[in-house]
Amino acid sequence: MIMPRVDVTPEQCRNADPMTPAPLLNALPYHRMARYTGRHRWWRPVLGTVVVGGGWFAILLALIVVSYGAGTVAGYPESPDGGVDFGPVANLALELASVAVALPLVLLVVRWIGKRPAGTVSSVTGRLRVRWLGWCLLAAAPAVSLLVLLPLLLPGLETDAASAETFVGWRPFLTAMAVLAVIVPFQAAAEEYVFRGWLTQAAGAFVRSPWIAALPQSLLFATAHGWGTVWGFVDLAVFGLATGLLAARTGGLEAGIALHVLNNVLALSFGAAVVDGLSSDETSADAPWQGAVVAMFVTVVYTALVLWLARRRGPERIAPPPSLPAQPYAPGYGAPSPYGASGPYRERGPYGVPSTGGSSSPYDSPPPPDPPN
Repeated sequence: MIMPRVDVTPEQCRNADPMTPAPLLNALPYHRMARYTGRHRWWRPVLGTVVVGGGWFAILLALIVVSYGAGTVAGYPESPDGGVDFGPVANLALELASVAVALPLVLLVVRWIGKRPAGTVSSVTGRLRVRWLGWCLLAAAPAVSLLVLLPLLLPGLETDAASAETFVGWRPFLTAMAVLAVIVPFQAAAEEYVFRGWLTQAAGAFVRSPWIAALPQSLLFATAHGWGTVWGFVDLAVFGLATGLLAARTGGLEAGIALHVLNNVLALSFGAAVVDGLSSDETSADAPWQGAVVAMFVTVVYTALVLWLARRRGPERIAPPPSLPAQPYAPGYGAPSPYGASGPYRERGPYGVPSTGGSSSPYDSPPPPDPPN
Protein backbone atom coordinates (compact mmCIF):
# COMPACT_ATOMS: atom_id res chain seq x y z
CA MET A 1 0.00 0.00 0.00
CA ILE A 2 1.32 3.47 -0.91
CA MET A 3 1.16 5.81 2.04
CA PRO A 4 0.10 9.43 1.41
CA ARG A 5 2.71 12.14 1.62
CA VAL A 6 2.77 13.97 4.95
CA ASP A 7 2.74 17.73 4.37
CA VAL A 8 2.81 19.43 7.77
CA THR A 9 4.78 22.15 9.49
CA PRO A 10 7.30 21.45 12.27
CA GLU A 11 4.91 23.05 14.76
CA GLN A 12 2.17 20.58 13.79
CA CYS A 13 4.62 17.73 14.18
CA ARG A 14 5.61 18.91 17.68
CA ASN A 15 1.98 19.25 18.77
CA ALA A 16 0.74 16.06 17.12
CA ASP A 17 -0.54 13.23 19.29
CA PRO A 18 2.08 10.48 19.18
CA MET A 19 -0.73 7.92 19.03
CA THR A 20 -2.19 9.51 15.87
CA PRO A 21 -1.39 7.50 12.71
CA ALA A 22 0.89 9.37 10.33
CA PRO A 23 -1.61 9.50 7.40
CA LEU A 24 -3.97 11.61 9.53
CA LEU A 25 -1.38 14.40 9.49
CA ASN A 26 -1.79 14.79 5.74
CA ALA A 27 -3.78 18.04 5.99
CA LEU A 28 -3.44 19.82 2.64
CA PRO A 29 -5.05 23.11 1.56
CA TYR A 30 -6.61 23.36 -1.86
CA HIS A 31 -3.62 24.78 -3.72
CA ARG A 32 -1.44 21.88 -2.49
CA MET A 33 -3.77 19.10 -3.61
CA ALA A 34 -1.36 17.92 -6.33
CA ARG A 35 0.48 16.23 -3.43
CA TYR A 36 -2.64 14.51 -2.10
CA THR A 37 -1.38 11.00 -2.83
CA GLY A 38 2.00 9.38 -2.53
CA ARG A 39 2.18 9.09 -6.32
CA HIS A 40 3.09 12.73 -6.82
CA ARG A 41 6.29 13.41 -8.76
CA TRP A 42 7.76 16.75 -9.74
CA TRP A 43 7.19 16.14 -13.44
CA ARG A 44 3.46 15.38 -13.21
CA PRO A 45 2.31 19.05 -12.92
CA VAL A 46 4.67 20.02 -15.74
CA LEU A 47 3.53 17.26 -18.09
CA GLY A 48 -0.10 17.81 -17.18
CA THR A 49 0.14 21.52 -18.01
CA VAL A 50 1.59 20.70 -21.42
CA VAL A 51 -1.16 18.15 -22.07
CA VAL A 52 -3.93 20.56 -20.99
CA GLY A 53 -2.60 23.32 -23.25
CA GLY A 54 -1.80 21.08 -26.20
CA GLY A 55 -4.97 19.04 -25.88
CA TRP A 56 -7.14 22.14 -25.70
CA PHE A 57 -5.47 23.56 -28.81
CA ALA A 58 -5.98 20.27 -30.69
CA ILE A 59 -9.67 20.17 -29.74
CA LEU A 60 -10.11 23.76 -30.92
CA LEU A 61 -8.58 22.91 -34.30
CA ALA A 62 -10.88 19.90 -34.61
CA LEU A 63 -13.94 22.03 -33.80
CA ILE A 64 -12.93 24.64 -36.36
CA VAL A 65 -12.48 22.03 -39.08
CA VAL A 66 -15.75 20.26 -38.28
CA SER A 67 -17.79 23.47 -38.03
CA TYR A 68 -16.28 24.85 -41.24
CA GLY A 69 -17.03 21.65 -43.13
CA ALA A 70 -20.57 21.39 -41.80
CA GLY A 71 -21.29 25.06 -42.48
CA THR A 72 -19.93 24.89 -46.02
CA VAL A 73 -21.98 21.82 -46.85
CA ALA A 74 -25.10 23.44 -45.38
CA GLY A 75 -24.55 26.57 -47.47
CA TYR A 76 -23.91 29.13 -44.73
CA PRO A 77 -22.10 32.31 -45.82
CA GLU A 78 -18.48 32.98 -45.01
CA SER A 79 -17.67 35.28 -42.12
CA PRO A 80 -15.18 38.19 -42.35
CA ASP A 81 -12.55 36.19 -40.45
CA GLY A 82 -12.64 33.34 -42.98
CA GLY A 83 -14.90 30.99 -41.04
CA VAL A 84 -18.56 30.16 -41.48
CA ASP A 85 -21.26 32.55 -40.29
CA PHE A 86 -23.98 30.51 -38.57
CA GLY A 87 -25.66 33.56 -37.14
CA PRO A 88 -24.87 35.56 -34.00
CA VAL A 89 -26.42 33.15 -31.48
CA ALA A 90 -24.96 30.01 -33.05
CA ASN A 91 -21.55 31.64 -33.45
CA LEU A 92 -21.55 32.60 -29.78
CA ALA A 93 -22.64 29.10 -28.78
CA LEU A 94 -19.74 27.58 -30.73
CA GLU A 95 -17.30 30.03 -29.18
CA LEU A 96 -18.48 29.23 -25.66
CA ALA A 97 -18.49 25.48 -26.36
CA SER A 98 -14.89 25.66 -27.58
CA VAL A 99 -13.95 26.86 -24.09
CA ALA A 100 -16.25 24.45 -22.24
CA VAL A 101 -14.50 21.40 -23.73
CA ALA A 102 -11.52 22.14 -21.49
CA LEU A 103 -13.53 21.03 -18.45
CA PRO A 104 -13.49 17.25 -19.12
CA LEU A 105 -9.93 17.57 -20.40
CA VAL A 106 -8.73 18.91 -17.03
CA LEU A 107 -10.55 16.16 -15.14
CA LEU A 108 -8.92 13.48 -17.30
CA VAL A 109 -5.47 14.99 -16.87
CA VAL A 110 -5.89 15.13 -13.09
CA ARG A 111 -6.87 11.46 -13.05
CA TRP A 112 -4.45 10.02 -15.61
CA ILE A 113 -1.36 12.20 -15.25
CA GLY A 114 -1.82 13.60 -11.76
CA LYS A 115 -2.64 10.09 -10.47
CA ARG A 116 -5.19 11.39 -8.01
CA PRO A 117 -9.00 11.51 -7.87
CA ALA A 118 -10.43 13.90 -10.47
CA GLY A 119 -12.60 15.51 -7.82
CA THR A 120 -9.58 16.87 -5.99
CA VAL A 121 -9.45 19.71 -8.52
CA SER A 122 -13.02 20.67 -7.58
CA SER A 123 -12.48 20.98 -3.84
CA VAL A 124 -10.64 19.49 -0.89
CA THR A 125 -13.60 17.14 -0.33
CA GLY A 126 -13.17 15.54 -3.75
CA ARG A 127 -16.39 16.93 -5.21
CA LEU A 128 -18.13 20.16 -6.13
CA ARG A 129 -19.92 21.33 -2.99
CA VAL A 130 -23.35 22.25 -4.33
CA ARG A 131 -24.63 23.84 -1.12
CA TRP A 132 -21.58 26.08 -0.79
CA LEU A 133 -21.90 26.95 -4.50
CA GLY A 134 -25.45 28.11 -3.79
CA TRP A 135 -24.26 30.40 -1.00
CA CYS A 136 -21.60 31.84 -3.30
CA LEU A 137 -24.23 32.52 -5.98
CA LEU A 138 -26.27 34.42 -3.40
CA ALA A 139 -23.20 36.51 -2.57
CA ALA A 140 -22.40 37.09 -6.25
CA ALA A 141 -25.87 38.39 -7.17
CA PRO A 142 -25.71 41.71 -5.25
CA ALA A 143 -22.03 42.16 -6.11
CA VAL A 144 -22.59 41.72 -9.84
CA SER A 145 -25.58 44.06 -9.73
CA LEU A 146 -23.08 46.82 -8.96
CA LEU A 147 -21.79 46.41 -12.53
CA VAL A 148 -25.11 47.89 -13.66
CA LEU A 149 -25.58 50.53 -10.96
CA LEU A 150 -22.11 52.02 -10.54
CA PRO A 151 -21.53 52.96 -14.22
CA LEU A 152 -24.51 55.30 -13.94
CA LEU A 153 -22.59 57.28 -11.32
CA LEU A 154 -19.22 57.41 -13.08
CA PRO A 155 -18.37 59.73 -15.99
CA GLY A 156 -17.31 58.49 -19.39
CA LEU A 157 -19.26 55.23 -19.52
CA GLU A 158 -22.47 56.52 -21.07
CA THR A 159 -22.05 57.35 -24.77
CA ASP A 160 -24.32 58.57 -27.51
CA ALA A 161 -23.86 55.26 -29.33
CA ALA A 162 -25.24 53.38 -26.34
CA SER A 163 -28.43 55.45 -26.38
CA ALA A 164 -28.83 54.81 -30.12
CA GLU A 165 -28.76 51.00 -29.79
CA THR A 166 -31.91 49.17 -30.91
CA PHE A 167 -33.60 46.40 -28.97
CA VAL A 168 -33.37 43.14 -30.88
CA GLY A 169 -36.88 41.96 -29.97
CA TRP A 170 -38.20 39.63 -27.32
CA ARG A 171 -38.08 36.37 -29.28
CA PRO A 172 -34.42 36.66 -30.39
CA PHE A 173 -33.47 37.98 -26.96
CA LEU A 174 -35.12 35.11 -25.06
CA THR A 175 -33.63 32.58 -27.50
CA ALA A 176 -30.15 33.97 -26.90
CA MET A 177 -30.68 34.02 -23.13
CA ALA A 178 -31.75 30.37 -23.18
CA VAL A 179 -28.54 29.45 -25.02
CA LEU A 180 -26.48 31.50 -22.57
CA ALA A 181 -28.17 29.90 -19.57
CA VAL A 182 -27.20 26.44 -20.83
CA ILE A 183 -23.64 26.99 -22.08
CA VAL A 184 -22.20 29.84 -19.99
CA PRO A 185 -22.06 27.81 -16.72
CA PHE A 186 -19.90 25.19 -18.44
CA GLN A 187 -17.75 27.80 -20.19
CA ALA A 188 -17.13 29.75 -16.99
CA ALA A 189 -16.54 26.58 -14.98
CA ALA A 190 -14.05 25.36 -17.59
CA GLU A 191 -11.98 28.52 -17.21
CA GLU A 192 -12.03 28.13 -13.44
CA TYR A 193 -10.95 24.50 -13.66
CA VAL A 194 -8.08 25.37 -16.00
CA PHE A 195 -6.74 28.50 -14.26
CA ARG A 196 -7.85 28.43 -10.62
CA GLY A 197 -7.92 24.64 -10.63
CA TRP A 198 -5.17 22.89 -12.53
CA LEU A 199 -2.69 25.76 -12.89
CA THR A 200 -3.02 26.86 -9.26
CA GLN A 201 -2.52 23.33 -7.99
CA ALA A 202 0.35 22.77 -10.41
CA ALA A 203 2.15 25.81 -8.97
CA GLY A 204 1.14 24.77 -5.45
CA ALA A 205 2.95 21.49 -5.93
CA PHE A 206 6.21 23.46 -5.69
CA VAL A 207 5.34 26.37 -3.34
CA ARG A 208 3.45 26.58 -0.07
CA SER A 209 2.22 30.18 -0.28
CA PRO A 210 -1.26 30.53 -1.83
CA TRP A 211 -0.30 34.00 -3.07
CA ILE A 212 2.60 32.68 -5.10
CA ALA A 213 0.56 29.71 -6.33
CA ALA A 214 -2.27 31.99 -7.51
CA LEU A 215 -0.12 34.63 -9.20
CA PRO A 216 1.02 32.80 -12.39
CA GLN A 217 -2.48 31.65 -13.34
CA SER A 218 -3.88 35.17 -12.85
CA LEU A 219 -1.41 36.59 -15.37
CA LEU A 220 -2.08 33.73 -17.80
CA PHE A 221 -5.82 34.27 -17.36
CA ALA A 222 -5.49 37.93 -18.32
CA THR A 223 -3.23 37.06 -21.26
CA ALA A 224 -5.67 34.43 -22.57
CA HIS A 225 -8.33 37.12 -23.04
CA GLY A 226 -6.11 39.06 -25.43
CA TRP A 227 -4.49 42.45 -25.14
CA GLY A 228 -6.80 45.45 -25.25
CA THR A 229 -6.04 48.13 -22.70
CA VAL A 230 -3.73 48.21 -19.70
CA TRP A 231 -6.71 48.71 -17.41
CA GLY A 232 -8.49 45.73 -18.94
CA PHE A 233 -5.45 43.52 -18.37
CA VAL A 234 -5.15 44.66 -14.75
CA ASP A 235 -8.85 44.03 -14.15
CA LEU A 236 -8.60 40.46 -15.45
CA ALA A 237 -5.43 39.81 -13.46
CA VAL A 238 -7.11 41.07 -10.26
CA PHE A 239 -10.11 38.84 -10.98
CA GLY A 240 -7.85 35.82 -11.45
CA LEU A 241 -5.80 36.55 -8.33
CA ALA A 242 -8.87 37.12 -6.13
CA THR A 243 -10.65 33.97 -7.24
CA GLY A 244 -7.43 32.00 -6.90
CA LEU A 245 -7.03 33.14 -3.30
CA LEU A 246 -10.70 32.40 -2.63
CA ALA A 247 -10.12 28.84 -3.85
CA ALA A 248 -7.32 28.46 -1.31
CA ARG A 249 -9.24 30.14 1.53
CA THR A 250 -12.52 28.28 0.95
CA GLY A 251 -11.10 24.94 -0.18
CA GLY A 252 -12.56 24.78 -3.70
CA LEU A 253 -13.60 26.40 -6.97
CA GLU A 254 -17.20 27.20 -6.05
CA ALA A 255 -16.60 30.87 -5.24
CA GLY A 256 -14.83 31.54 -8.53
CA ILE A 257 -17.42 29.64 -10.56
CA ALA A 258 -20.32 31.59 -9.01
CA LEU A 259 -18.84 35.01 -9.76
CA HIS A 260 -17.60 33.99 -13.21
CA VAL A 261 -20.97 32.59 -14.29
CA LEU A 262 -23.06 35.57 -13.18
CA ASN A 263 -20.53 38.05 -14.55
CA ASN A 264 -20.49 36.40 -17.99
CA VAL A 265 -24.26 35.99 -18.15
CA LEU A 266 -24.77 39.66 -17.33
CA ALA A 267 -22.17 40.87 -19.80
CA LEU A 268 -23.45 38.70 -22.65
CA SER A 269 -27.09 39.53 -21.90
CA PHE A 270 -26.41 43.17 -22.77
CA GLY A 271 -25.07 42.05 -26.14
CA ALA A 272 -28.02 39.74 -26.69
CA ALA A 273 -30.48 42.59 -26.07
CA VAL A 274 -29.37 44.85 -28.93
CA VAL A 275 -29.00 44.43 -32.67
CA ASP A 276 -25.52 43.12 -33.61
CA GLY A 277 -24.58 43.10 -29.93
CA LEU A 278 -23.42 39.47 -30.03
CA SER A 279 -21.27 40.16 -33.10
CA SER A 280 -18.99 42.52 -31.21
CA ASP A 281 -15.37 41.42 -30.70
CA GLU A 282 -14.88 43.48 -27.54
CA THR A 283 -14.05 41.63 -24.33
CA SER A 284 -13.17 42.56 -20.77
CA ALA A 285 -9.61 43.11 -21.99
CA ASP A 286 -10.84 46.17 -23.93
CA ALA A 287 -12.42 47.88 -20.91
CA PRO A 288 -11.74 51.61 -20.34
CA TRP A 289 -10.40 52.71 -16.99
CA GLN A 290 -13.86 53.51 -15.63
CA GLY A 291 -15.21 50.06 -16.45
CA ALA A 292 -12.09 48.35 -15.11
CA VAL A 293 -12.31 50.26 -11.82
CA VAL A 294 -15.95 49.25 -11.42
CA ALA A 295 -15.16 45.61 -12.19
CA MET A 296 -12.24 45.52 -9.74
CA PHE A 297 -14.40 47.11 -7.04
CA VAL A 298 -17.04 44.42 -7.62
CA THR A 299 -14.36 41.73 -7.32
CA VAL A 300 -13.16 43.16 -4.01
CA VAL A 301 -16.72 43.42 -2.65
CA TYR A 302 -17.49 39.85 -3.65
CA THR A 303 -14.25 38.57 -2.11
CA ALA A 304 -15.12 40.23 1.19
CA LEU A 305 -18.65 38.77 1.11
CA VAL A 306 -17.40 35.24 0.45
CA LEU A 307 -14.77 35.41 3.18
CA TRP A 308 -17.45 36.61 5.62
CA LEU A 309 -19.73 33.76 4.51
CA ALA A 310 -16.90 31.27 4.86
CA ARG A 311 -16.44 32.28 8.50
CA ARG A 312 -20.17 31.83 9.09
CA ARG A 313 -20.79 28.67 7.06
CA GLY A 314 -17.42 26.98 7.61
CA PRO A 315 -16.76 25.14 4.31
CA GLU A 316 -14.00 22.54 4.43
CA ARG A 317 -10.64 24.22 3.81
CA ILE A 318 -8.34 21.27 4.44
CA ALA A 319 -8.40 17.95 2.63
CA PRO A 320 -9.31 14.93 4.77
CA PRO A 321 -6.74 12.13 4.72
CA PRO A 322 -7.12 9.42 2.08
CA SER A 323 -9.19 6.50 3.37
CA LEU A 324 -7.13 3.52 4.41
CA PRO A 325 -8.25 -0.13 4.15
CA ALA A 326 -9.62 -1.61 7.35
CA GLN A 327 -7.14 -3.75 9.28
CA PRO A 328 -8.24 -7.07 10.84
CA TYR A 329 -8.61 -6.95 14.61
CA ALA A 330 -6.08 -9.07 16.47
CA PRO A 331 -6.30 -8.44 20.23
CA GLY A 332 -3.33 -9.20 22.38
CA TYR A 333 -3.27 -11.17 25.59
CA GLY A 334 -5.70 -9.70 28.08
CA ALA A 335 -7.29 -7.26 25.61
CA PRO A 336 -11.10 -7.03 25.54
CA SER A 337 -12.85 -8.50 22.55
CA PRO A 338 -14.75 -6.18 20.17
CA TYR A 339 -17.47 -8.82 19.96
CA GLY A 340 -18.25 -8.91 23.68
CA ALA A 341 -17.95 -11.79 26.10
CA SER A 342 -19.63 -14.31 23.80
CA GLY A 343 -17.62 -13.43 20.68
CA PRO A 344 -14.82 -15.45 19.13
CA TYR A 345 -12.20 -13.52 21.15
CA ARG A 346 -12.28 -13.76 24.95
CA GLU A 347 -9.90 -13.04 27.78
CA ARG A 348 -8.08 -16.20 28.70
CA GLY A 349 -6.39 -16.66 32.04
CA PRO A 350 -3.88 -19.27 33.04
CA TYR A 351 -5.02 -22.75 34.04
CA GLY A 352 -6.94 -22.73 37.24
CA VAL A 353 -7.84 -19.02 37.08
CA PRO A 354 -11.36 -18.34 35.83
CA SER A 355 -11.70 -16.13 32.75
CA THR A 356 -13.27 -12.67 33.23
CA GLY A 357 -15.63 -13.25 30.34
CA GLY A 358 -18.33 -14.71 32.58
CA SER A 359 -18.99 -17.87 30.57
CA SER A 360 -17.54 -21.34 30.68
CA SER A 361 -14.33 -22.11 28.85
CA PRO A 362 -12.18 -25.21 28.53
CA TYR A 363 -9.45 -23.07 30.04
CA ASP A 364 -11.40 -22.25 33.22
CA SER A 365 -10.43 -25.55 34.95
CA PRO A 366 -7.25 -27.62 35.26
CA PRO A 367 -6.61 -30.21 32.59
CA PRO A 368 -8.01 -33.75 33.27
CA PRO A 369 -5.68 -36.28 35.00
CA ASP A 370 -3.78 -38.78 32.94
CA PRO A 371 -5.58 -42.16 32.49
CA PRO A 372 -4.30 -45.00 34.71
CA ASN A 373 -1.81 -47.39 33.21
